Amino acid sequence: MIHAYRTPSVGEIELKDSFLAPRVELGYTSTIPSSVKRCRETGRINAFTLAWKEGMPDKPHPFWDSDVAKVVEGMAYMLKLHPEDKKLRKELDEITDLIISAQQKDGYLNTYYTTVDPEKRWTNIFDMHELYCAGHLMEAAVAHFEATGERKFLDCMMRYADYIDSCFGTEPEKKHAYPGHEEIELALCKLARASGNSRYLKLARYFIDERGKKPNYFSEKEEVHHSAAELAARQMHLPVREQKDAVGHAVRAVYLYSGMADIAEAFQDESLLQAAVRLFDSIAEHRMYITGGIGSTKAGEAFTGDYHLPNDTNYSESCASIGLALFARRLLNITGDSRFADVMEQVLYNGALSGLSLSGDRFFYQNPMEYINPSARNGGNFVPVRIPWFDCSCCPTNYCRFLPQLGTFTWAESEDGVVMHIPAAGSVRLGKYSFEVKSAYPYDGNATIHVLCSGNFSLKIRIPAWSGNNYEISVNGKQIPRQDFVMEKGYVILHRPWKSGDEVKLSLSMKFTFMRANSHISCNAGKTALMRGPLVYAFEEQDNGADLPDMGLFLDQAIISEPAENLPEGTVSAHIQGFVCKSANESSLYAPWDCSVEKRTVIGIPYALWGNRNPGKMAVWLPVR
Repeated sequence: MIHAYRTPSVGEIELKDSFLAPRVELGYTSTIPSSVKRCRETGRINAFTLAWKEGMPDKPHPFWDSDVAKVVEGMAYMLKLHPEDKKLRKELDEITDLIISAQQKDGYLNTYYTTVDPEKRWTNIFDMHELYCAGHLMEAAVAHFEATGERKFLDCMMRYADYIDSCFGTEPEKKHAYPGHEEIELALCKLARASGNSRYLKLARYFIDERGKKPNYFSEKEEVHHSAAELAARQMHLPVREQKDAVGHAVRAVYLYSGMADIAEAFQDESLLQAAVRLFDSIAEHRMYITGGIGSTKAGEAFTGDYHLPNDTNYSESCASIGLALFARRLLNITGDSRFADVMEQVLYNGALSGLSLSGDRFFYQNPMEYINPSARNGGNFVPVRIPWFDCSCCPTNYCRFLPQLGTFTWAESEDGVVMHIPAAGSVRLGKYSFEVKSAYPYDGNATIHVLCSGNFSLKIRIPAWSGNNYEISVNGKQIPRQDFVMEKGYVILHRPWKSGDEVKLSLSMKFTFMRANSHISCNAGKTALMRGPLVYAFEEQDNGADLPDMGLFLDQAIISEPAENLPEGTVSAHIQGFVCKSANESSLYAPWDCSVEKRTVIGIPYALWGNRNPGKMAVWLPVR
């Protein structure tokens, strides 16, 4: 197994495009400040004072620590992008110092169990979030160390990891348990890399290898014996190397799979890598929406079965999409195979950002594929309006840390050069390599890469699966004949002596494409979705009227690109010849087919931007003629 690519650090890529860069800026000006404010108002930050007593308001919750940790992680990454911001640095220091002050003498750090249930530490690992919260605190500490160079928070979390290592393991005196909510596995790998202490990798490997073994700790050893269905909901029904299908809570799953990929890479564990790839394939080939959404049911926020991808009751939690992008990138880094980049991009440009408003401070927890009948939407509790906060606010706080990292998904460093995964406009500074990318991606497929460094190295350029064989590449104005391309795992490899001032042009065919669903996805029989490049399009009542449920599309008609109304400048909308079936009898539950077909222009906008104007009906899949 070869480690193919290195993910850039935050700050090595400065995005300058019209799609991702504004989201990074919103994270700085809106998402993070509003989330800090909410964490203060709800008592989440104050919980680290350990001052709460019975009868007081704002009783700490078992997963509050993770919310604060994700916000702190985002603040640290944003500080790397804005090192001149003294106010941000001061607030970051204040919050991290408060977190550090809550650590107990033995290294334990959890506000809920320290103040609310101090006698019940590690007594309900299946349901509670001690290890999950610890993982997010570790990730925050690593980000803080990378941003500031200071070790105080990192050392704090190393002490916590040392304490956890003394409690869990194969030794007789330790608990042979593992997290009910996965996350610490990947966090320990980050902590090991930042600290140089390989013991944390071994602890992460223990949590992964012990999971699902017989006798199962949670079905046979704990006082409360859990059913097979409960074990599967937490991916502990089988040892991870024997798992073939993505099951259970979707966020838990992709966090576990990410940890598996990290450990497979760290220990060159081929069988673990094969298991991670097999689970990725289960998702990408059988259990993922066209937007990259995963977890098709509200019940347990979980995967269901192969091809069970309903539109009206789809859940697709925002955190799950973010987790899938991170999982796909790990497999991409290990294998260098563009099929993982294809899914990573599909998620980034669709399901991972649809949960965030264009104001940056309002959120969807779930991301449906259709909003037609309010009473059918998960029991009628979903409305097509993003809200400022949730009691369970894992998604808003996840965006705090996700947005500063968006640039890191676009490029990578390889052993012999650099790799462009996504041709988004921006400045690239990867070690000794420097580039400037000019493009209007994802609305235009033409990109110019200005080389700003010299040397004999490889520049790898991904050719997305959606572009087929329709691409051209030129170097310094000379088009490269197709037969002269060196192509490997979906990447064109340009290896040559480069000089500062060289120019590479990439042209990807950016046409609208009607997509069909696998015939096993019965809810989409006779329907089509629309894509242009990596973007999935949605059809809203805002553009198409209240009779959207009766609309369809003609497949043999041209599609016209137009500037979208009341959306960010540069947004491309689709204008398609379609139809509306007007029925004479709408009062009956069922009636004879009696309708007239009226031709009409149907308008689509990028799915990631839906719900940012007037609330109303929406659909991704429409009938065709």
